[in-house]
Amino acid sequence: MSGGSRLDPWVDSYASRAHAMRASEIRALFAVASRPEVVSLAGGMPFVQALPLDMLTETAQRVLVERGAQALQYGSGQGDVTLREQILEVTGEVGVTAHPDDIIVTTGSQMALDLVTRVFCDPGDVVLVEAPSYVGALGVFQAYECEVVHVAMDDEGLIPAALAEAIATTRAAGKRVKMIYTIPSFHNPAGVTQGPARRAEILAIAQSAGIVILEDDPYGLLGFEGEPPRALRADDGEAVIYLGSFSKTIASGLRVGWAVAPHGVREKLVLAAEAAVLCPSNYAQLTVSEYLATQPWREQIKTFREVYRERRDALLESLQALMPEGTRWTIPAGGFYSWLTLPEGLDATAMLPRAVANLVAYVPGTGFYSNGEGRQNLRLSYCYPEPERIREGVRRLAQVIEGELELTQTFGTSHMLGDVSGTSVPSPDLQ
Repeated sequence: MSGGSRLDPWVDSYASRAHAMRASEIRALFAVASRPEVVSLAGGMPFVQALPLDMLTETAQRVLVERGAQALQYGSGQGDVTLREQILEVTGEVGVTAHPDDIIVTTGSQMALDLVTRVFCDPGDVVLVEAPSYVGALGVFQAYECEVVHVAMDDEGLIPAALAEAIATTRAAGKRVKMIYTIPSFHNPAGVTQGPARRAEILAIAQSAGIVILEDDPYGLLGFEGEPPRALRADDGEAVIYLGSFSKTIASGLRVGWAVAPHGVREKLVLAAEAAVLCPSNYAQLTVSEYLATQPWREQIKTFREVYRERRDALLESLQALMPEGTRWTIPAGGFYSWLTLPEGLDATAMLPRAVANLVAYVPGTGFYSNGEGRQNLRLSYCYPEPERIREGVRRLAQVIEGELELTQTFGTSHMLGDVSGTSVPSPDLQ
């Protein structure tokens, strides 16, 4: 060991992959965003207050009273079989059918992301992801020393021609493409959704190239109009590993997610899960299972959809009314997020301290890229604040952008006013 004056004396002892681990930009700003006077349009925290908490309390109590010895004991590394059967009822809403044995229950879908990456990827392997992409997935890929290659998107999500080109270019460079990671429905952070024809093209490209698709679908049931989009997995049970979660449709604090995988992959995921956590929480699983068995969960999802649609509308109406010329944003048909592009010459990362000083928070776009792109972008989350708070937050943000435009016209650049870091606070669900 060298350098006794270092803040971390163990730095020379870490595995090489530990040096790729980085704190997300979302995590860094929550110390200030959690202050009550700040309107936070940053974190994707579900509005759990829309749940019938009294019924959920009764459900949790009933599990302890009637099945406490089982709930508080170790369980299967693959997850409770009854819950796996119920998960298939949920995935059936997006066309995903399988056998309960093809499902592994995980501690949130974030754990499933980690397990799939652990099973498939060696250091230096390439994972193709959308540009931008979910910050939690980028963290996992970087932790396993994967090379992340971003693939262009448009208003209908991942562009098939860009995907095919990325595969060809990567392979021509002698590198191995191990996975295509995509969030096809109500994308985080972009807020866009792949249409049926687009999904078919992407699936055909992956099949032809022999590359597995990792389909992340936490928001698929939270669309604002019509039926839920049909999952990629619904049309190919061998080329697609499907990830889901109860974090958005019940409660994120329960930490229950799942992966639906081909038989051989599922076996490897179970072994990896047992090595990591031995087994997921029996109590959390049985609570979710009891909720699904006794409560009108489809009606509750409709309630969430109405809540989030009202908030989405408040955001879009305010953006339309208040944003200065040159500002653009996506129009989400579901989920939690809209992706905003600033006028030319502005930098969302540099602008953030001024926004926080003006008591509004967002996530800079650079957090959703592994290569430093996204400086002109930011993610706005509308899922948690009340509609009036959203309108006030957009008003404050518009003032900040207008102020930055004036500075840019005067000095030719965006100006950074200080550091937004602060004391540590609990990290929100980053999905």
